[in-house]
Amino acid sequence: MYKTKIRGVLVEGNKSYKDITRDIVAPIEQGAPMWWYPAMAISLLALIYGIWAGYVTITEGIGTWGLNNSMGWGWDIINFVWWIGIGHAGTAFSIFLLILRQKWRTSINRAAEAMTVAAVLCAGIFPMIHMGRIWMAFYIMPYPTSRLLWVNFNSPLFWDVVAISTYLMASATFWYVGMIPDFATIRDKTVSKLKKTIYGILSFGWVGSARGWLRYEALAMILGGLTAPLVISVHSIVSMDFATSVMPGWHTTIFPPYFVVGAIFSGFGMVLTLMIIIRKFYNYQSYVTDGHINAIARILVFISLIMGTAYTTEIFIAWYSGNEYEFFTFFKNRITGDYMVGFYGMVICNAIIPQLFWFSKIRKNIALVFIISLFINLGMWFERYVIIVTSLSKDFLPANWSEYTPTVVEIGIYVGTLGLFSMSVLLFFKYIPMIAISEVKGILKTTSEERS
Repeated sequence: MYKTKIRGVLVEGNKSYKDITRDIVAPIEQGAPMWWYPAMAISLLALIYGIWAGYVTITEGIGTWGLNNSMGWGWDIINFVWWIGIGHAGTAFSIFLLILRQKWRTSINRAAEAMTVAAVLCAGIFPMIHMGRIWMAFYIMPYPTSRLLWVNFNSPLFWDVVAISTYLMASATFWYVGMIPDFATIRDKTVSKLKKTIYGILSFGWVGSARGWLRYEALAMILGGLTAPLVISVHSIVSMDFATSVMPGWHTTIFPPYFVVGAIFSGFGMVLTLMIIIRKFYNYQSYVTDGHINAIARILVFISLIMGTAYTTEIFIAWYSGNEYEFFTFFKNRITGDYMVGFYGMVICNAIIPQLFWFSKIRKNIALVFIISLFINLGMWFERYVIIVTSLSKDFLPANWSEYTPTVVEIGIYVGTLGLFSMSVLLFFKYIPMIAISEVKGILKTTSEERS
């Protein structure tokens, strides 16, 4: 019933169980390759830039940003929504495909889940620092203070806090539980006493008994079933930050599904980027095969069609509604106005360029696939920029209109989160198996049957 749709075998090279363990554990036992150190240095420099920008923001206030009376949101919320979208990769990719019994997920789910945790951590920085006084962040938590002050439960911003906190805890738990058997494998294989101790603690005494595997698989399905609805709820709630307002371009019922699909699209795009990097630099072509890349590309071309439909629907409704403010926002400000570069960049990167994946020759060219995945990541950033800036910069009253340009401080915070994300991914490469050893071994029998 749940036959995999991927073409070709799931593991190439006639790998045995011993080969799989050796190949996947090798980066941890052998240490980091030479390219890892300059990459980590660049990530640290970016993070230091971000720390400086955060220090300036906290000590001098958000007046150091390019915000004004009209543009109360700028790069902070743009990048917050962008990171949350990328953070949907692990849940959308790993959990949905787990529930649907798609076996080809096994080589990719670990990296997708790691990317989710790192991206959500990056996203969480922006709402707190946007408050101006970051030490006041505890006021938005749902508990009564000593002065009997409660948060406003009617505020979509509070919904953000609850949804994102829940999503982070659920994603981190699902990610960690999936690594327990692999930690035990490293514990049993390593000769280093320090590593044996550390991975022994992390594995919680896993022995691989039949009862242990039964409970492990049942827990994975339960966590997957509980976490899957978060994909819908988290980005739907993020969309409510916009849709519950009366701003032109925001006050629309299409936003919740539009944001959810966009989040899955950007998450899959980043997964594709990351897996091509892992495949190239760690020689994992036997595990992340052309079939895996082909499967992700085909999913992306389908979601790209949905994104294009959403863009067209927004434009049609703005015209058909007869609302002069909506008409101005879309036709005078986005399509032909000051922000047409961002608008056309969004449409080209998200709705047009991914359509190249219809051609099998394109899907088989890894370099082109990598470039297209980068365009998708860029296009999704353009989308968040267009949504926020075009509506806020020119509202109902022309006297309030103003241009928005980010400052070096705003850019620094964004660059800092990029450094934090890349540093987290590099540490993941070095200390955690990038591919789920136990799950790949579990599909090896299926692969052998397909090969025969």
